[in-house]
Amino acid sequence: MKLAVMQPYFFPYIGYFQLMAAVDRLVILDDVNFIKQGWINRNRILVSCCPTLFSLPIRHASSFVPVYATRLVSSPIGRRKFLKTVEQAYRKAPQFEHIYRLVSEVYDPNIEFVGQLALNSILAVAQLLGVSTEIVATSRLYGNRELKAEERILDICRREKATEYFNLSGGRLLYKHKSFDDAGIKLRFLQPRQTAYRQLDCPFVPSLSIIDVMMFNEPSSVREMLNHFELT
Repeated sequence: MKLAVMQPYFFPYIGYFQLMAAVDRLVILDDVNFIKQGWINRNRILVSCCPTLFSLPIRHASSFVPVYATRLVSSPIGRRKFLKTVEQAYRKAPQFEHIYRLVSEVYDPNIEFVGQLALNSILAVAQLLGVSTEIVATSRLYGNRELKAEERILDICRREKATEYFNLSGGRLLYKHKSFDDAGIKLRFLQPRQTAYRQLDCPFVPSLSIIDVMMFNEPSSVREMLNHFELT
């Protein structure tokens, strides 16, 4: 079985979904501590041809609280502001009506925790793109939070009977082939190949939130982009 482990991010970039589509099961690492200034509650969209950071407001953000227990600020004003920014940025995009509706439905002001909201965004995009990879969360399984880094990933792989472990290319600094080879698991690294697409009349800006990709491309085209990667 092919396995990947990732933290939940709110509408992450396309590489996240390339990794997800390449494996049989995606484990959502939601019981690690929340990282301030990380990507769990933040990403970038294109505003007036400039990559612009957005951020979901967190209540008492702390690096000592796990992601699944990190609370959002319940603010209808904040939600309206975010959606207004998305509307102004993409109202001329060819897929605006459909994707704006998806984003506004995902950003449910009644959801209390950032981990759940991020997971909902991932599930909504996966459904739209026809990605059927099974998703499980570490907060509900395993009970191995005391293990750290590579040791914990290997433990999850063993429990899931994984034969291959996939990680984005940034994980080269975290994981060693020997450790996985010794466990009988093939370690693979996925390097996204960015596919340029028209962003109105702007010079192409890669690696933005999947929101940007979906605003300018039909779901079938985005699904094809999920295959544009190199695997080593």
